[in-house]
Parts: sequence; C-alpha cells; structure tokens
Amino acid sequence: MKIFIINAGQVFAHSGGKFNEMLTGWTTSFLKRKGLEYRVANINNDFDAMEEVENFKWADMVIYHTPVWWFQVPGRLKKYIDDVFTAGHQNGMYASDGRSRLNPAINYGTGGLMQGKKYMVTTTWNAPDTAFTLPGEFFDQQSVDDGVLFGFHKMNQFVGMTRTEGFHFHDLEKNATEERIVNYRRNYLSHLEEIFTLEKQLS
Repeated sequence: MKIFIINAGQVFAHSGGKFNEMLTGWTTSFLKRKGLEYRVANINNDFDAMEEVENFKWADMVIYHTPVWWFQVPGRLKKYIDDVFTAGHQNGMYASDGRSRLNPAINYGTGGLMQGKKYMVTTTWNAPDTAFTLPGEFFDQQSVDDGVLFGFHKMNQFVGMTRTEGFHFHDLEKNATEERIVNYRRNYLSHLEEIFTLEKQLS
C-alpha cells in the first residue's frame, strides 16, 4: 500500500501543532516498520495544488491528522482542501457532481474518480470524550464522526474515497498528562495494526 499523510497541525496563536506533529511521527514510524511507502504533506508549508493532486492519485490510502478548532478543521487545512480538490476537477479526483442535465434531481455526489482508495481521519480535541457520550453534555450524545465531521466525510465520499475507521484524541489541553499520551500512543498503534492487518487480508 501507498499512504499519503496530511499533517494539519496548524501553527496559530497558542497552538504549535506539536501533538499532530508527534502523531504524524507515530504513523510514519509504524509505516516504516511495515515496509510501506508513504508521503507526507504539512499544511503549514507552501504547496503546489497540482502536485498535491498527484499525491492523492498516487496513494491507496489518505490519512488526515487534524486538530478541531471551533468545531471545524483549521483554516490552513480548509484552504489546502479547497485548492487541491479544485485542482483535482477532471484531473483524477472527480469528474463532476455526478448529475446529468436530463435529470438533475438525482445522483448528486457520484462523480468521484477515486474509487478503490480509502481514507482515515484522526482528530485532536480539548473537549473530553464524555462531552460526546454523556446525556446533557455539550454534543448531545452525537459522535465526532456523525456530528462535527459529517461534512468532512461527505467531502471524501464526493471524490469517491471510502472511509476507514478513524481515531479521536480528547482532552489534550487540560489533561495532556504523560500517562495519557503514552496510553493514547499504545491505543493508536493498536488501531493502526488492526486497520492495516485488515487491509492486507482484503488485498
């Protein structure tokens, strides 16, 4: 497999992007041990949209590592997506929105060209996981994937990619203890092991 990693840990205000940088390191170390090819983009760097399209076309799986700020992805990641996905129009990522002029009411979102490719997203939060699961808490028992990331998943579906189960890191400001980070690293690497073992079995 060929893996394209997007490190979206934007450096801004009090955020230095350090956890997502470390997380990207965990991922690349895992892929090296598995003998898998990978490429990495860092959204803090300047980029050429057409070159980034080629990375998407090259990859069998895209892994997004992103913090969530104000219940959205960071601005630099949004700009990256806007520029790169637009450059991918009729250039290997998507052909159209999928509809025909004969019946424009149906088939929206079926014009993707990246069928057979998969993606995975990790998110990092100040919010604890209980904010998503406990009755009466902020997110009304709506999961990260069904709530805040709904549009993000639809974006990837629009270009034809299939979702692979992601991983979400919570409570990383008020409770980023060394023990918590160690446990997260162990659990995340176990998650990657499961994902890539399954992918190997399916290939």
